[in-house]
Amino acid sequence: MSDLLALAFELVGITSVSRAEAALATRVEQQLRRCPDVTVERIGDNVVARSLFGRQRRVILAGHLDTVPPFDDSAPRMERSTLWGLGAVDMKGGLAVMLDLSAELEHIPVDVTFVFYACEEIERSASGLGSLARERPDLLEAEAAVLVEPTACVVEAGCQGTMRALATVVGRRAHSARPQMGVNAVHRLEPLLRVLAEYEPRELVLDGCRYTEQLQGVGVAGGVAGNLVPDRASVTVNFRFAPDRDVLAAEAALRGLLACGLDEARGDSVEIVDAAPGAPPALDDVLLAGLVSATGRAPRAKVGWTDVATFFGLGVPAANFGPGDPSLAHAPDEHVAAAELTRARDVLQRFLSSA
Repeated sequence: MSDLLALAFELVGITSVSRAEAALATRVEQQLRRCPDVTVERIGDNVVARSLFGRQRRVILAGHLDTVPPFDDSAPRMERSTLWGLGAVDMKGGLAVMLDLSAELEHIPVDVTFVFYACEEIERSASGLGSLARERPDLLEAEAAVLVEPTACVVEAGCQGTMRALATVVGRRAHSARPQMGVNAVHRLEPLLRVLAEYEPRELVLDGCRYTEQLQGVGVAGGVAGNLVPDRASVTVNFRFAPDRDVLAAEAALRGLLACGLDEARGDSVEIVDAAPGAPPALDDVLLAGLVSATGRAPRAKVGWTDVATFFGLGVPAANFGPGDPSLAHAPDEHVAAAELTRARDVLQRFLSSA
């Protein structure tokens, strides 16, 4: 077993479900404190290590410590050169790559900041990176950042924004034996559901990367009792929007899309529950262009939301790059091969060495 695969196996074996990352944060902190000419700060369960060689440029490598809750109580396992287990892809394989690179900082011509942060897999208000951005933005200053999320060792540029909204239609309550005396709000959802079912995604190409917007109904609620015509019903909608839109433009677009299924005169409404802006690909940045070059592969768009947007909000160009098939993230058969870890480490090493 390679040292890198063994390290990933050890990290997967340390439980770190969101809000319970302390043990993994301690393991990471202990290893980083052994690196010479590096300052390490532990802020809650966030660990930030910064090399201090006085280089002209600084690059951030960032990754989250937490995982989703386990599907079962299965321990991680090795099969030949493949590691299976919760977090192998998202994203302890990437964390192992980061820790492995931390031992080589003396030979890298840029200063590097390693950011290991908590609570990425849950609500944004709990995000460790968001907390650092608000309270210690000085630790996140750099010329560029790489989020070591799983991308199958391809640069996934920028990210789409995300918005969640509650669309509510109004009816009039009545006894279910006399429905003609009321207006059934659940039945009135039909035009809105048709809008969602017939939605045609908008596509946009930025820096050669194709972003495809998505609109999905992700929840339905309505009804009061088994013998009542319901007077209210709602659909929770998720809108993934391309990074050329800010949150206000995305809200206007979403309201426009839903308007055909709603009747404001009856009191129907749309409430924006939460939203996060996306980030443009920024591949015209010289450092991120160097990352693409180091992979030897064409970049593609990140169609989901990632903390690349958090770095963009701080004025730091960022991209996603890391080991593991992203389609396996959060899946029961999550696994990563030794070759993927080695390739990701080698690409990041070439990138940092040429930066």
